[in-house]
Amino acid sequence: MSVRVSLARTSPFVLALLASPACHVEEKAAPTPPPLSAPAAAPAATSEGEAPDARAEFIRSRYTKYEYRIPMRDGVRLFTAVYVPNDASPSRKYPFLMMRTPYSVAPYGADRYRERMLSEAFEREGFIFVHQDVRGRFMSEGEFVNVRPHLDKKGPKDIDESTDTYDTLEWLTKNVAGNNGRAGMLGVSYPGFYSSAGAIDSHPALKAVSPQAPIGDWFRGDDVHRHGAFNLQLAFHFFASFDKPRPKPKEDSEDDWEGIDYGTPDAYRFFLSAGPLSEAEAKHFKGERPFFREIVAHPNYDAFWQARNILPHLRNIKAAVLVVGGFYDTEDLYGPLATYRAIEAQNPGAKNSIVMGPWKHGGWWHGKGEKLGDAEFGFATSVVLQELELAFFKHHLKDGPDPELAEALVFEAGANRFRRFDAWPPREAKKGRLYLQASGALSFEPPKNAEAESDEYMSDPDKPVPYTQEMANNWSTGYMAEDQRFASRRPDVLEYRSEPLERDVTLAGPLEADLWVSTTGTDADWVVKLIDENPGKMPGFTKEDRWAGKKDRGGQQILVRGEPFRGRFRESYEAPKPFVPGEPTKVKFAVNDVFHTFKKGHRIVIQVQSTWFPFIDRNPQKFVPNIFEAKPSDYMKATHRVYRSQGMPSALEVTILRALDE
Repeated sequence: MSVRVSLARTSPFVLALLASPACHVEEKAAPTPPPLSAPAAAPAATSEGEAPDARAEFIRSRYTKYEYRIPMRDGVRLFTAVYVPNDASPSRKYPFLMMRTPYSVAPYGADRYRERMLSEAFEREGFIFVHQDVRGRFMSEGEFVNVRPHLDKKGPKDIDESTDTYDTLEWLTKNVAGNNGRAGMLGVSYPGFYSSAGAIDSHPALKAVSPQAPIGDWFRGDDVHRHGAFNLQLAFHFFASFDKPRPKPKEDSEDDWEGIDYGTPDAYRFFLSAGPLSEAEAKHFKGERPFFREIVAHPNYDAFWQARNILPHLRNIKAAVLVVGGFYDTEDLYGPLATYRAIEAQNPGAKNSIVMGPWKHGGWWHGKGEKLGDAEFGFATSVVLQELELAFFKHHLKDGPDPELAEALVFEAGANRFRRFDAWPPREAKKGRLYLQASGALSFEPPKNAEAESDEYMSDPDKPVPYTQEMANNWSTGYMAEDQRFASRRPDVLEYRSEPLERDVTLAGPLEADLWVSTTGTDADWVVKLIDENPGKMPGFTKEDRWAGKKDRGGQQILVRGEPFRGRFRESYEAPKPFVPGEPTKVKFAVNDVFHTFKKGHRIVIQVQSTWFPFIDRNPQKFVPNIFEAKPSDYMKATHRVYRSQGMPSALEVTILRALDE
């Protein structure tokens, strides 16, 4: 989910799409392009008064741009910009490489060129680059539907994103000269969703697909919710601009991406002052954001959200698939992991690989990937993916050498290296449990006390625990690797620490929180965080290092993974249930995968809390049918307990991989 107002976290594909010149459209087939020695046109200025850089000039001189309105099976026409290498000919043919996007394929006009396609290596290798406004966005006709549900087709004019992809490729292969009959598809975030959808019931020409940070399920784990807990800051900021109605095709403009005036850089203060969501929506959106209204109207996992879960529909995929994700992606970490697993389970024999790196959202394409937040990874990790991805598409679209992809290429944080596996999670990994113990201890051994001992804290919705120390209106992209000592010092955060490790401990795969809890209220959220704590004194750090401006990381608590859960959904996402005040209750929920080595001398830390604001909205702690409609009087303080005994053991279930030094 990336828009103009948040360029710092926008994928390179979206960055290149955000512009708004005039439009000129062709609806006929592209003629055979001229040879490479005869460029389509001389390089032109990229914006008012600015000369193009060398890379933009290369694209302008080596590619001819065409614009089409491609008809779909129901008669709706989708605006599509096509860039054909100038030396394409009957004897030198190129494959298509397509990205479908809701973020605009600007600049519009056959004389207006994009300054970037993918990486410079892709541009010099040569592909027929295809960029398409999806149905109902910008210059494409039809109605836009957010994460449009996949349909079981009952008639010849039934459409969804898979049919729009199919019809586009059918038209392109028949009407654009100089193509070799093969196509690839990729995209990050929302375009990643369209890549996943386009792979379903694949067109015969579609040979390779790379869904990157794809949306999987907007209720379970991507963008809008986490286990039903609303991603307040992210969704509010994104839909403020993205959710504006578009009754007819129109070009991109600055007004399209104008959000709301926060009046302060302090998002924590802004959202706290905004009051309950019912008041904030009315004040800032005034009922003029239709999908946001749908979110409010569907607080549970009903048919509306279930239909938007693409994962069960990832079937009949014939193309080779390379799923890409980042372990520090605050928007779509669930999506790539779940997409890989769904394709693996539902397409026997499919060529399906996954790459997971130490990246934020789209960070593998914008940035070197050397560090994030308070974590450092030792080298330019992004280059690994960029080189591999080009080799993947060259192999399947151009008969290039087989890159011999691993089933899973995964970055091991802590040890700072990529490792290859023939399955993810690794087959040799074993299950274990980290138990919460008395006096804030943490151990792989279960508690020995028979009595129902517990730890308690008071959770106050008026003073929620911040999820980051950053000051910004847009959501933080670095908090997923941020030092958590600021949270550990709060009285409403429980902390459990292991003894210093006697040897490396490597966790590789999914986590699951398994808690016994109670509350004096009737509803509560539970946030579980897994943390890597450095030794209290960093070996070799000197006063000269401090004078040189280096950071003493002694005692630093780097967040490895954090996950919230809305307690009302502990038995069912479809049918929420209140807590009985004071009654011990099991709350169990999945936590996204990790691959992290806790080094010898470090401590493993788990924190438990009930607010994570404003990334997650505030739970009133009084059960109401729809939290989006909660009144100020519904918000109440509550005392929460976490139990840790033989009969009610609270733990984090982990997947342990034998360390390489064992």
